[in-house]
Amino acid sequence: VPLVESGGGFAQAGGSLRLSCAASRRTFRGHIIGWFRPPPGKERELVATVIRTGGSTYYADSVKGRFSISRDNAKNTVYLQMNSLKPEDTAVYYCAASRRLVSGLTLGDYDYWGQGTQVTVSS
Repeated sequence: VPLVESGGGFAQAGGSLRLSCAASRRTFRGHIIGWFRPPPGKERELVATVIRTGGSTYYADSVKGRFSISRDNAKNTVYLQMNSLKPEDTAVYYCAASRRLVSGLTLGDYDYWGQGTQVTVSS
């Protein structure tokens, strides 16, 4: 299994959760890893990405300043630290990886997907 997410659960508004995405060694060596979530009734939207070379990151405006993505190369794991959670952050969060030199900003850029982990934020 190339990607396995964990760390989802329940939180109150203003609280924090940390998601983990454990990757196989081959998958983790890919160019970029991202986190996605689907708004209600919509397609998955990009939340954050981290590039393997240099560690550059990208964040959606909706999470900028609240979420932080990082990678631990020794553990083949990518983390999404989510602070100041809001009820609208409630979603299934998916981890995805791409082997290609792509921007990582669209769904089609990714070759591997995890099964998702549920995050529920109460008001």
